Amino acid sequence: MTASSPSVSPAPGAPDQLGAHDQPGASTAAGASHRAGVAASRRFTRVATPLGEMILVSDGVAGGQALCGAYFTGQRHQPTSDQLGAECDAGTDPFLQAAADQLGEYFAGTRREFDLPVAARGTDFEQRVWALLRRVGFGTTTSYGQLAEQLGNRHLAQGVGQAVGHNPVSIVVPCHRVLGADGRLTGYAGGVERKQALLSLEQSALGTRLF
Repeated sequence: MTASSPSVSPAPGAPDQLGAHDQPGASTAAGASHRAGVAASRRFTRVATPLGEMILVSDGVAGGQALCGAYFTGQRHQPTSDQLGAECDAGTDPFLQAAADQLGEYFAGTRREFDLPVAARGTDFEQRVWALLRRVGFGTTTSYGQLAEQLGNRHLAQGVGQAVGHNPVSIVVPCHRVLGADGRLTGYAGGVERKQALLSLEQSALGTRLF
């Protein structure tokens, strides 16, 4: 049920290039430091959405800015406040304003793909999983097992689930489009109710209904 229509692209020089490690938990020292370190170049803004407030985080990369975080308030696996960088009004930051505008268009049902560079930080295995998520098209779904098979080993499904849950760029990197093997809405760092709402929004825009 996946579609080969990636909605976002890695930013030039961004740390989300695919790595060589194929096992979940194969965290390198660099990957751990990416999540723990404080990026002085980061800025964030708060955006109201129909599903609650979201925090959008940008990071400076070669060639400009990239989106490194999109979190619902109360979402699991959020960075600490000192990792978000400086807070700003989206209107004072053209990149964050563009991200907020595109998010608003998505919720209005008028945008199906995001045109934003992404610089998500994670382990090599997480990067591989997040790259697959970008191929899951608007209004379609996949499963943890199917993603594991695309990685070459269906037994990696549990590790895939962990990587999906740690995706730091909600909606833009569409982890909400991943279901359990039986089609159930299992797990979502932002809450299962939001996951169902996002899928329903997309299916409504396409004139289809699965839930």
